[in-house]
Amino acid sequence: MEDSATAIHVATEGGDSVRAELHGHVLLVTIDRPEARNAINAAVTLGIGEALDYADEHDDVWVVIVTGAGDASFCAGQDLKEAAAGVFLDDPRAARWGFAGFVKHAISKPVIAAVNGFALGGGTEIVLASDLAVAVETATFGLPEVKRGIIAGAGGSFRLGRQIPAKIALEAILTGEPISAQTALQLGLVNRVVPAGHLLDAAFELAERIMANAPVAVQASKRLARGITDGTVVAEEPDWARSTDESKAVIASADAREGMRAFAEKRAPRWQGK
Repeated sequence: MEDSATAIHVATEGGDSVRAELHGHVLLVTIDRPEARNAINAAVTLGIGEALDYADEHDDVWVVIVTGAGDASFCAGQDLKEAAAGVFLDDPRAARWGFAGFVKHAISKPVIAAVNGFALGGGTEIVLASDLAVAVETATFGLPEVKRGIIAGAGGSFRLGRQIPAKIALEAILTGEPISAQTALQLGLVNRVVPAGHLLDAAFELAERIMANAPVAVQASKRLARGITDGTVVAEEPDWARSTDESKAVIASADAREGMRAFAEKRAPRWQGK
């Protein structure tokens, strides 16, 4: 890993919630809310979204690494306290970028997720939206939304089954149960699993292997492999439309209201199926 003392700070509207640092040709983006399990709020969305725009617009950025602060959580998904308080980001860029400023934000530069802890819900959806992933041995993945009466609406519901075997993905989606780092490696959800303390070294080593190649060719290859045209994965547009429609219907259900109440009251939910 490059020396932090020589890194160039990249300013974003994420404030203290996101750190963006340029290490040579690698932009390291860190969700810096360990006290909130690196949950995604409005500031994080702006910080990550602007960092990715910076990467795409600057020729000196060749690879992006996204990680979380601390050693417990990569990202716990949406900041439910902020959502419950009715705080929503009124910025047209957010709709284009998707959850966390990331999941629909298709840039040409390769993006590596460095998963430093549990990545549940939106955390797993960030990993699914990344091009490559490295995880610590203690990392866990999963889409537990159904346990709360909602759905994985940030791409997880349709992306997981395209990156791991369909029946395994459906089991994870329908049960909401977690996937260990070792299982994630066996299934191909991540590229490497490394001991704690070696995560960023492994991510930067992978970045160096990519950067040994011609940046223009690498970026064109990624666009072809991912089906990116003008910053959009065209083949996924119908999936996003269906996801939006289903999310609206589910969030209006009695089960969704019960799921949120049960979560807040720390009790088992009493489902009605309506």
